[in-house]
Amino acid sequence: MSRGLQLYASPGRAVAARVVGAGGGWASGAVCRAVPLRYVEGADPVPPAAGWVRVRPSLSGIGGADLALVTGRASGYLAAGLPLPFVPGREVVGLVQEQVRAGGGVVVPAGGRVVVDASVAGRAAAGGVAGGGWSRVMVVPAAALRVVPAGVSDARAVLVDAAVRAVRAVAGARVAAGARVLVVGSGAVGLCTVLALRAFSEAGEVVVVTRHGGRARLAGEFGASVVFEPAGALAGVRRVTRAVRVGGPGGVSFLRGGVEVAVQAAGDAAGLSLALRVTAPGGRVVVAGVPSGRVAVTPVWARELELVGVGGGDGVGGLEAREVLRRAWVLLGDVRLEGLVGAVYPLGRWREALAHAWDAGRLGVVRVAFDPAVSS
Repeated sequence: MSRGLQLYASPGRAVAARVVGAGGGWASGAVCRAVPLRYVEGADPVPPAAGWVRVRPSLSGIGGADLALVTGRASGYLAAGLPLPFVPGREVVGLVQEQVRAGGGVVVPAGGRVVVDASVAGRAAAGGVAGGGWSRVMVVPAAALRVVPAGVSDARAVLVDAAVRAVRAVAGARVAAGARVLVVGSGAVGLCTVLALRAFSEAGEVVVVTRHGGRARLAGEFGASVVFEPAGALAGVRRVTRAVRVGGPGGVSFLRGGVEVAVQAAGDAAGLSLALRVTAPGGRVVVAGVPSGRVAVTPVWARELELVGVGGGDGVGGLEAREVLRRAWVLLGDVRLEGLVGAVYPLGRWREALAHAWDAGRLGVVRVAFDPAVSS
């Protein structure tokens, strides 16, 4: 008997979740009551075709992309073809249920510890969206499995998607020696990006934007030179880079000058807008967080910025996919990441878990996860 969380078709609930979420109703649990998600029990899923294998998740993260999906805030580009009902959960570390030849041709024995490469799983899945981790048993294409190194705990391994995106962001940014870099966001992707900048580039000053004090401390420990809150970020970047602030129509300001590289590691439109407005002409803006909302891209044209997306799973910036993964495991070998998963819930307490994940920053947590092996 399996159990899991299903996203199901309910236009009314989806609209209610978007409306209440936009109004800040998460603290009261209003959105958790509105989202079209349900706890179900049934038979274990059956692999749909040859080359697929069953995995028993040990930890499954509740990331920003999953939250956006279940609350109806995900871009239609990502969710338009999603078959419902659907089990979310793209950040997974678990145990294979039978011997399998995983990605890269590595043979994994039954019970072997693996993570799921969300980019590969998404390409193979109906609708193109990776998921399945919010369940006791999931089915995954064997090509999407990656063996977890012995020295990496489950709590760090479940962050592999964030670490891979961070490595890809730094590679795609092509950071010149001494270049000033802005990182917008201090979730798992943002903090891993700071680590990756210090490990795999010769970046100069690294500026981080976050609204949460606990995460600001972590950013500093991981290598940030200075940290600003969103309200003071443009002024802070101006001081760091000695740029000139220019006011625009409607109170929107931008900088003449700014950082050479910006990495958008959050999932909101405001973060990407900030990155575009404080990057110097001819600079590079990398989108590492799953974007949502509308953003004016006039600065890309006016300032001749290079906009780089790193959401795929192929090589980037001269790095092959295998090297990207190797570097991600190097980052996840850092024991300072051990505490990023700050709360773990059973599937039966999914409303509490989602509310905690949404409000994680204020509550001093970077990532919330499910332990699907525990029912309640």
